[in-house]
Amino acid sequence: MAVNISTFIETLKEEVREYAVPVVDLIAVQTNDPFKILVATILSARTKDETTAGAAQRLFEVAPDKEGLAKLSRDEIQKRIYPVGFYKSKAVYLEKLPSFLENFGGKVPETIDELVTLPGVGRKTANLVMTMAFDKDAICVDTHVHRMMNIWGYVKTKNPLETEMALRKKLPRRHWKEVNSVLVAFGQGTCRPVSPHCDQCVLQDQCPKKGIKPRKTKKENKAN
Repeated sequence: MAVNISTFIETLKEEVREYAVPVVDLIAVQTNDPFKILVATILSARTKDETTAGAAQRLFEVAPDKEGLAKLSRDEIQKRIYPVGFYKSKAVYLEKLPSFLENFGGKVPETIDELVTLPGVGRKTANLVMTMAFDKDAICVDTHVHRMMNIWGYVKTKNPLETEMALRKKLPRRHWKEVNSVLVAFGQGTCRPVSPHCDQCVLQDQCPKKGIKPRKTKKENKAN
């Protein structure tokens, strides 16, 4: 069956109001500073939100802007951001970031093509910065968005890049900026990558569940 994507997204927007807010969204609410949003987004890759939040706070205490970051050595950055995932690589990216920003007048650029020239910035990060820092239409596709759009059968893609390109052609533009935040929150809370809580899902009667293995109940687990 074909899903009504607007109905799905609007339903989930209401559902996730009480869920934990993704850390980059939280930082964007607390500050409209593109530099902090960019740095937090770089730190958040393959890292749990609570770990990212702590690392960002420690780093921003001494480096709230590119001038402050430029004064830190790579070792100092590592100590501040540990234990985010791939902290050594991210420290290298952040060490280089101030000099790369000079190519754009010392400011965070506002286009995807420019953002992806920065160290540690791929399309996912660039799209997220576009929406969170500059309130521009962009589609950030992380693993949750990629996974759920395929579970719903809204797209049939092999990786997040294919999903982004498919959604740019198909997803109503009014959902572009919000889809990542909504689906990340829902993916962390209910539609998890492993053993999703389909029995608790507000979409359970409408979701095609493509490729999903039903979560075993306690009774089934005891029987095994």
